[in-house]
Amino acid sequence: MMPSSDIPSWTWEFHGHRCPLMPMGFRMGRLAMVTLGVEREKDHGMFALSEMGIGHPQTCMIDGIQAATGCTYGKLLMERLNYGKFAFILYKPGKGAVRVSVKTDFYDKLTKEEFFAYRKRGVEPSQIPSDVVEKSIKVVLEASDEEMFKVEKLSEFTFRRPKSSFNKAKCSKCGEYVFERYLRIVDGEKVCIPCAKYEGEYVVNTIFEVWK
Repeated sequence: MMPSSDIPSWTWEFHGHRCPLMPMGFRMGRLAMVTLGVEREKDHGMFALSEMGIGHPQTCMIDGIQAATGCTYGKLLMERLNYGKFAFILYKPGKGAVRVSVKTDFYDKLTKEEFFAYRKRGVEPSQIPSDVVEKSIKVVLEASDEEMFKVEKLSEFTFRRPKSSFNKAKCSKCGEYVFERYLRIVDGEKVCIPCAKYEGEYVVNTIFEVWK
C-alpha cells in the first residue's frame, strides 16, 4: 500500500475540484485501512461510517474516504451518521473497527489558510486562486499522520444491514418498480413512499436509519 500522503490523480477528477479536505479524507481512509490490516474493498465486505453531517462545506472529506477505502454509496458501504464531527469509522467483519478523527490542533492550523476565508465568503473551490488552493493542500499532504489524526480501535463495535433482497413490485399509483421493503399499503394497494405520503407532491427528506 502506498504512503497515505500520496494522493492518486484520479481522485481529484472524481471529486471535481482541488481542495484540502478531499485529500484529508483520503489519508483518513488509508490510515484506517493500515490500522485494520485490510486492502481497498472490491465488493461488499467492509463499511465506512462518516460522522459528518449536512449543511457544512467540509464534507469533501467523504469523497476522499470513499476513494481510499472503496466503501462507496453506490455499493451501500458508506453511511453518514450526521454527528457533525470530523471523524469516521471503518469496519471490516472479522477484522474489527477503527475510528479516525481529525485532531483539533491540526484543524485549527489548517483553517488559518486563506482558502477557508474564501470559502466563508461563499467562493466555490474551483474559483479560488490556484496558488491559495495549492498552499492549503500542501499543509495536508506534508503533515504526518500523528500530527493530523487520532486513531482508536473500537473493541465492542457492531454494525449490520438488512438482508439484501431482489424482490420488488410495481407501485399501484405511479407504476414504477419499488423494492419490497419500501412498499407501503394504502387502501389495500401497494404504493411507493412518495405516493403514500405526498399524493403527487414530490418531496425529498434526508433520513438516516441505524440497524442494530
